[in-house]
Amino acid sequence: MGVVAALVRSSFLVNAVYAESSREFGLTPQQGQLLCVLMPQPYGMGELGAVLGLAKSSLTGLVDRTAQRGLVRREPDPEDGRAVRIVLTEEGARIAEEFYAETCRRIDLLPASLDPAERGHLAELLGRVVLDNEVPVVFAEPAAE
Repeated sequence: MGVVAALVRSSFLVNAVYAESSREFGLTPQQGQLLCVLMPQPYGMGELGAVLGLAKSSLTGLVDRTAQRGLVRREPDPEDGRAVRIVLTEEGARIAEEFYAETCRRIDLLPASLDPAERGHLAELLGRVVLDNEVPVVFAEPAAE
């Protein structure tokens, strides 16, 4: 298999796992991604749109639907009185942690047939591709076990 097919098919594989985890938590994949992005810190709408690659109207709808579920809330931005930041609620933080842990567990199983050296090499190569293409941090590095 060539690199193009391998990358495209692997993205479908990861997206399928992400969608499955999301469904089990009663989330859309986009809501799951939003929660994971917000885990380390709140974001302003502009920053959040850039990280998630969403237009303002799409992001507003996503935040509205997630806020209606009680998982995020809007807070005034302390540096700009006209702007808001999106923050996880207590319930949102709990679900984000559980969703993140379960999704990491499932994705970690995908290369199960690789030995530790192969897994390390795969991580190194994929990491270079991600960094070279300046992919935003939409899913943080899982804590080492």
